[in-house]
Amino acid sequence: MVKMVSHGKHIAIIVQQLNKFNPENQSVEDFLNESAKMLQTFNVTEEKFVLDTLAGCIEYKSLLDVVVDAFFVRDGRYCLISERNLYIVICYLATFQLEELGLQHFSRIVKSLDTAKMQKFLRFFFNALYLNTWIKDEWSQFYDSLYVKENWIDPLLRWQPKVQQLIEQLTDILSNRTTTVKSSTVTQPKEFNLTVPKPRAIPIPLPIPLLEKRPPVPPSTYKPPKEKKQLEEIKTKNRRKAETDNIPIKLNAAAILREGALYQRKMEQELKRIENLLRGAGDPSEFLEWQKQMRGKDLEEQLAEIECRRLQGKLSHEEAVLAHQNVIQENKKKADLMREEKAELMHRYAEKRLQEQKEMRDLVEQVVEGHKNAKQAKIKLQKYKQRIVQEVCEENRELLRQALEEEEEKLRKRYELIQQIRAIESLPSVRHKFVDLTETGGHGLICEMSIVELRERLALLREAQKAAEEEKRDQIIHEKQAKEQLLLDKLDQISLFRAQLGRAAALKQEEKKGKSQSGERPMKDERILNLQKKIVEKTMERKKQAGLLKITPQKTSIASRKDSLQWNHWKELEESRERQFRILQRGFMARETAQKMAAYEAARSRATVCILRSEVK
Repeated sequence: MVKMVSHGKHIAIIVQQLNKFNPENQSVEDFLNESAKMLQTFNVTEEKFVLDTLAGCIEYKSLLDVVVDAFFVRDGRYCLISERNLYIVICYLATFQLEELGLQHFSRIVKSLDTAKMQKFLRFFFNALYLNTWIKDEWSQFYDSLYVKENWIDPLLRWQPKVQQLIEQLTDILSNRTTTVKSSTVTQPKEFNLTVPKPRAIPIPLPIPLLEKRPPVPPSTYKPPKEKKQLEEIKTKNRRKAETDNIPIKLNAAAILREGALYQRKMEQELKRIENLLRGAGDPSEFLEWQKQMRGKDLEEQLAEIECRRLQGKLSHEEAVLAHQNVIQENKKKADLMREEKAELMHRYAEKRLQEQKEMRDLVEQVVEGHKNAKQAKIKLQKYKQRIVQEVCEENRELLRQALEEEEEKLRKRYELIQQIRAIESLPSVRHKFVDLTETGGHGLICEMSIVELRERLALLREAQKAAEEEKRDQIIHEKQAKEQLLLDKLDQISLFRAQLGRAAALKQEEKKGKSQSGERPMKDERILNLQKKIVEKTMERKKQAGLLKITPQKTSIASRKDSLQWNHWKELEESRERQFRILQRGFMARETAQKMAAYEAARSRATVCILRSEVK
């Protein structure tokens, strides 16, 4: 219970601070900090009371506004709106702090304020009918209805008889009468019964899920599929068959023209290059050789860089394994301390649960008592609602009867109108009009004509259109024949070029197979040698550290499984890097072979072009 000397002064300070608070421009935390600076002259108890009341009025503003707004509408119509925060403070103290303050201290606070205002507000707020009906319903819109009833409505109903005595005292003061208050014993001073904060509940730790064992990588992943080999054999077989049998390929007109234009463009480029050479232009073979050397050097640097990254990743893995082993030792020590703390916390949690169960049983008993007192008020409310329902039903019957009469009158008028319309439609009507096809419409237009003249003109237009279509058809036939002859010429030219390209491709394939069987070139780099040396040193250090590490059998199995999974992961990564390295080397060799074959084909094509050119001359 809070004990203070000047109650009215503290209530006035709280109201003054609430008037200054603006939630749009200032947060609650900043507002309370500024209020605390202003209350430095007060003692700790007074400062705590003022700050707690300010925070509570702001936090439960929505609930308090429901009561205060209704008070201004009903009993407080002639009260000043500037005193709104005063009623909010009294409503908060009565709802949330009455148990802690006690009735005697609450009475002193109320009596220190204006008697007429407090008597009117308390009589309105502690009305049992209001508490059980609309106040409970409005508060249930913000919080759970069961929580509202158990924590706020039932305590207010328990205090209602005692607060009623306080209201009667205030009424006697207003009527200049004194009342004798029944006093049992003189209040003895006691120590402050401050509320002990409840310790935070410690959540039960969840079990740590174990990682599922991953299936091993199948050996077929690193082997070339059989389908690839079969496709290569079918491809070779088809190429040989095409070279020997010379099977024609069906092409549409667009494909023939496109391929013919391509070969024609290549022929013109080759003729232009030979003419430039005859005029004294330079040979680009030296530039191509230099370009090939530069590309080879770039490829070697790229392969060395890839190998360095692979070895750096392996070195990082060894360092990570060493760090992991050190962490395991530290975690083992921390786990022992956590087990001891866990046992102590579980003991405290069990004691707390027993205390909460005891408090819950007491609360249930109090709720049962409150239900008995509220039963009579509920019966009265039910009778009142039944009377209202009967009145509403009688009004609805009268309105329904009037609506039915109006609807019958509308239907009768509609039926009479329909009868009149049908009578008008049943009258006979004669409509005949004779048409002369040789006469014009008589609209007075220069271009108007009769139907007979129109039909003659349409017949002439059809004949002219038919003659134009015949002429167009003949033209299309001639163009089609010319196009077919052009396509036949292009096919002959394409067959000649394809034969030359087929022979060049066969030679290129044979040279590629010979180069692929020659093997790979070794690579040596100082960075790679240094990284390999560091990896060997880290591996020896890790094995030595693993021999000194001591772990329980269960944890050792888990750690060994993790190490094996990590080792398999890095082994797979290493193998993928090696495969990529080999592929790049093969690509470099294939590129050299392709360049040689391209030079060879260029020489052959130049010779072919020269032969064709001589034949043309």
